[in-house]
Amino acid sequence: MRTPSATSRSLCFTLMAAAGLACFAAAVGCSGSAQQSEIITMSAPSPEHAEQDARMAWWRDAKFGMFVHFGLYSVPAGEWPGKGAGHAEWIRDTAQIPVGEYQKLLSKFNPTRFDATEFARIAQDAGMRYLVITSKHHDGFCLFDSQQTDWDVMSTPFRRDIMKELSDACGKLGTITPGQKVIVGSQPVRFCMYHSIMDWHQSDYLPRRPWEKAGRPEAAADFDRYTTYLKAQLAEITGPKYDPGLIWFDGEWEPTWTHARGGDLAKYMRTIAPNVIFNNRIDTGRDGLAGGTEGTHYGDYETPEQTIPEKGFPGDWETCMTINGNWGYNAADKDFKSSEDLIKKLCDIAGKGGNFLLNVGPTGEGVIPPESVKILSEMGQWMRINGDSIYGTVRSPLAATPSWGRVTMKPTATGATLYLHEFVPPADGKLVLGGLLNEPGRAWLLQSPASSNIPFLIAERKDGQIIVDTTNVTRGSLTGTRPVAVYAVEIIGKPDLINPPTIGAGSDYFLESIEVSATADRTDVQVRVTSDGSTPTARSPLAGAPIKLTGTSTVLARSYRDGKAVTPVVSRTFTKVTPQAAAHVAAVNPMLTLDVYEGEWDKLPEFDSLKPVKTLLTGDINTSAASRKEQYALRYTGFFKVETAGMYDLSLTSDDGSRLLVGNKVLIDNDGLHQSIEKRGVIALAMGWHPITIEMFQETGGAGLAVSISGPGMNKQPLAKMMLGH
Repeated sequence: MRTPSATSRSLCFTLMAAAGLACFAAAVGCSGSAQQSEIITMSAPSPEHAEQDARMAWWRDAKFGMFVHFGLYSVPAGEWPGKGAGHAEWIRDTAQIPVGEYQKLLSKFNPTRFDATEFARIAQDAGMRYLVITSKHHDGFCLFDSQQTDWDVMSTPFRRDIMKELSDACGKLGTITPGQKVIVGSQPVRFCMYHSIMDWHQSDYLPRRPWEKAGRPEAAADFDRYTTYLKAQLAEITGPKYDPGLIWFDGEWEPTWTHARGGDLAKYMRTIAPNVIFNNRIDTGRDGLAGGTEGTHYGDYETPEQTIPEKGFPGDWETCMTINGNWGYNAADKDFKSSEDLIKKLCDIAGKGGNFLLNVGPTGEGVIPPESVKILSEMGQWMRINGDSIYGTVRSPLAATPSWGRVTMKPTATGATLYLHEFVPPADGKLVLGGLLNEPGRAWLLQSPASSNIPFLIAERKDGQIIVDTTNVTRGSLTGTRPVAVYAVEIIGKPDLINPPTIGAGSDYFLESIEVSATADRTDVQVRVTSDGSTPTARSPLAGAPIKLTGTSTVLARSYRDGKAVTPVVSRTFTKVTPQAAAHVAAVNPMLTLDVYEGEWDKLPEFDSLKPVKTLLTGDINTSAASRKEQYALRYTGFFKVETAGMYDLSLTSDDGSRLLVGNKVLIDNDGLHQSIEKRGVIALAMGWHPITIEMFQETGGAGLAVSISGPGMNKQPLAKMMLGH
């Protein structure tokens, strides 16, 4: 079935964004909702939504999990003869190893030191509440006893069903009811699996790797037959023998996997395992490592990879990240993140309503590297004191992230408890929660039993803010709390949030004049505004008609109620600029010059050092003139013309990286490996022709390039044809 992950969560986020408030998960069954001067209520969830809420309950409560990448690729430990030592779980592709050669690893896979109980214990000790391990990665090798193939662990010298042993080990740790008190070190760990849609070994999977097509033809392959194989394996691993709580799909980005196939597999999963969670990578359309999928799609949650989204996602989401530089084991990779860094990442993710899935890569012997174990143990020590601030929490209700740290929230019968994660102690000892109109209740420090004293904390409301005073917290009180001390404060009633005013205008820059407005998101406040740089008071002018500025100015605004300030001051500076002069050219011929290059890059190359394989003229900015489908770069040079002096907004969309320069200035930088992303830049231009350079490169997968422009009297449109010249 199509889950409500996009539609209903999108509605929830719209309300949340309007008022800057997360909902109470128990009330509406999602991690975001809203409230203005009165509480917004929602109708009872549909049966479909209720099913999803029930399915997701344990996962939403868990917050922290272990990812494990383990397989044949663990044996070479990142190194292949003649191909260097920079590989990991992708080694068959990155080292371009033929199937026959890679199959020789089967006889070498014998992880005699593997101990499923130890894996579960390490996860439990770290405070993790679920474990996701690779039942099958992209190389197709299975760590379970599959009846569909001999390309599995039972064909190795090890001959033990690793998935069954881990499932049993996790099962022995027991179960827990969502909302139940969690004691780190004795909590259950839910067993889950990663299963790749991509399969470089199975003969019916398409497409082949580009480098192996000549020796491994596609003619006899049947992708429908492969899909049947994939479904049969999913039926095996979701059965009672393994009982996974979640299937973590991946490898969905190649063109053979379509939205229709994703929908068919999602329906199949709901049929064979209705209570098993699966992610958005069962479907197509994911925004690369950013992890989100636009519009209605299949999957229970979004999957940002190696990154934490700036504001999270409106519904359920999970950041997956490596503890060092690789997913699979690489013996040379010692670039481990510190426990302090990872603890702060966990707090950041939880404060944005997400889960954290942290990866380890066991050695070929089946051992989690000692560096990883040490880091996880240190995280567990912190979780033993502060786990309540992570487990079962929802996103912060605040409109803005505090400068001193992060906030999570846990609804209570009388209101909510806010957990304040202090990354950088304020110089004055005051932890400020902006925009909350609630009255605070008790406040306390989450402490170790080894602390020498229990401090008395005061929380008060002032100017639309709750302030927690930590000045009497001594060093002895903080014993064991490093690297992040956590303070809790109760608020009375559901969060009543007011956002600072919004200062609105089309741009921060203008030529002759600009109109600026100041508005509030609530009707029960008055916005006071100044345009001379002074701080607004209760006697400053009320925001009404837009303010017309004719010179560089700073506009400040603040909301008041009954003569009292209820928000901080916000400001925005508007700068009067002189437009960039047009180029002095005697004549301009139609179209841009396009140079086409071939090569393999993961970022934009130094074009001046390259020799193009061909050069041509074109009036369209796209990838159609590329000499091949992958591993190429394009560089457009010439001029574009604007008919009126003014502020112009240019948009650059690419897959992979790109850059746009006007004259010698980089206006838009969209570099790096990614799926299709649009970025914008604003510039003041005089009437006439202006030099432009557009650069892009394509590694593998989808490709695209487009440039659009809007400005005075011009709606957004492609930059093309008559506007271009050389």
